[in-house]
Amino acid sequence: MANNLCHFELMTNNPEKCKAFYGKVFDWQFDDQAMPGYTLVRTGTDPSGGIFLKPPEAPGVCLNVYFHVDDIDATLAKVSAAGGTVHVPKMSIPNVGEMGVFGDPEGITVCVFKPQAS
Repeated sequence: MANNLCHFELMTNNPEKCKAFYGKVFDWQFDDQAMPGYTLVRTGTDPSGGIFLKPPEAPGVCLNVYFHVDDIDATLAKVSAAGGTVHVPKMSIPNVGEMGVFGDPEGITVCVFKPQAS
């Protein structure tokens, strides 16, 4: 497993403004129907992405990146052993897969994703 970059998300204060900007800059297409409260971004090639409204408890707007892993729990255990901090333990995304979020030793936030078995 190469742990490829497999997804990105733009967490923003204004999803509509974000879509308008990136639509003009990169010619991205958007799907607001697939997941309520979440816009899927079609870039024309992998990886695809998402745009969503920043929750009030989040510290700020950001770009999240997701790396494909075979085992969320094992990866998060490695994060802890290597000096990182698990922010979101493994959680299920119904009909999609599993994810987790960690911070590296310098505080950079990174997400990991395991797709649902087909």
